[in-house]
Amino acid sequence: MTTSKYQIDMCHGPLFGKIVLFAMPLMFTYILQLLFNAVDLVVIGHYAPHEAMAAVGATMNLNSLVINIFIGISIGTNVLAARFFGAKDSGGMSRTVHTSMTVAIYGGIALMIAGLAVARPLLVLMDTPEEILPMSCTYIWICFCAIPFIMLYNFGCAILRAVGDTRRPLYFLIIAGIVNVLLNLFFVIVCGMDVGGVALATAISHGISAFLILKTLISARDVYRLQLKKLSVDFTIFKEMLKIGIPAGVQSSCFAVSNMIIQSSINSFGSLAMAGTTAVLGLEGIVYVGSYAFHQTAISFVAQNLGGRKFKRILKSLYGCFLCAAGCCLIMGLGFYFAGEFLLAVFNPDPNVIAWGMLRMKILFTTYVLCGIMDVASGGLRGLGYSLLSAVVSFLGACAFRVWWVFAVFPHYRTMENLMLSYPISWLLVAVVSGGLLYWICRRMIRSHCARSVAWSKLGPGVPRGFRYLGGPK
Repeated sequence: MTTSKYQIDMCHGPLFGKIVLFAMPLMFTYILQLLFNAVDLVVIGHYAPHEAMAAVGATMNLNSLVINIFIGISIGTNVLAARFFGAKDSGGMSRTVHTSMTVAIYGGIALMIAGLAVARPLLVLMDTPEEILPMSCTYIWICFCAIPFIMLYNFGCAILRAVGDTRRPLYFLIIAGIVNVLLNLFFVIVCGMDVGGVALATAISHGISAFLILKTLISARDVYRLQLKKLSVDFTIFKEMLKIGIPAGVQSSCFAVSNMIIQSSINSFGSLAMAGTTAVLGLEGIVYVGSYAFHQTAISFVAQNLGGRKFKRILKSLYGCFLCAAGCCLIMGLGFYFAGEFLLAVFNPDPNVIAWGMLRMKILFTTYVLCGIMDVASGGLRGLGYSLLSAVVSFLGACAFRVWWVFAVFPHYRTMENLMLSYPISWLLVAVVSGGLLYWICRRMIRSHCARSVAWSKLGPGVPRGFRYLGGPK
């Protein structure tokens, strides 16, 4: 396997520098993506009535729910590709690339059709106010038309992350994001469009990013090269992708469902509360990048070292990711909270909107370090192949707990602060359980590997080398 200037060998050399080198472009990618998305809210907040901003906010969790299943499968792509790359298996890598992109194309089209069909009924089910329902439907229908582009981009990025390339997706996002900002201003200010113009600009930018990622894979001169004539589904690879990816996607979708239920409770406070929490979501996403970037870093580092059978290095990688994620979330969370009123005013200058937003920030932003620890532990379990276990823990400790909180605790103390408390408590529960399971699994792997190594060495020097591939240590 050749190594380009964009790749990172996660199986050899100092770890901390490589973790930072891998994660920083991811963080900038996610921050830029959220900043470009925030431009949507800023443009709407300043050049459209607050109902338009509330309409966009009402669709966010539904949008996540519909696409998260296939985004989860792309995590399966990331794990498998990283394992094959770490094991230097070029054949397995090629099969993973072509299976993944085939699934992205056909799955994206199917998901687009399904999303268009269920969007309005689900918005009604979420108690979206009548005055913003038409605008919410317009926004989400246009966004759903871009789902095939989103799938291609995310599956392509998963392949590049597997080989340590997190820089080129950043470059592509910068290009697409600039186009998105310019089109936002053109459609909303010049053409007089509101949510429809913002959604159209977003869809076009997704198309540009998908084109750039496809061009990179097709022109690559390495094991991850995409050849259109080889597009097909290897069902062995596909089965493994589903085994890892479906639990990850279901886990993300369960989070979206629980957030939709919480959003329904927020809706009961009125459109000002909805606008305030929508503005916070733009800032919250930026704080979350410290958590999610190291979640993705943990997946890739663990999977590559698992493929290379570097079991002790897996633990060292996880320690580095835990430390970095906690530090980023702590600094960014507190920094954004103390500057909260100023930042919220950028989205919407209405004092009532700002007041509602600060209630959410007070609870969530001061405890985001728990979210970072939770996400790295979850990423470590996924990288090891225990995606279902991670999903079960997250479902019970976060999703089910939040739903229980909404229906059992919130009705007795109907305040925004009480509603938001469900988040940090659920993060703590999942972090403790996932972290304990992760440590136990890693130690068991190390002991098992050491035991096999000792047993193999006792067979003596006369054992033919070919027998190593029947289960001996590598």
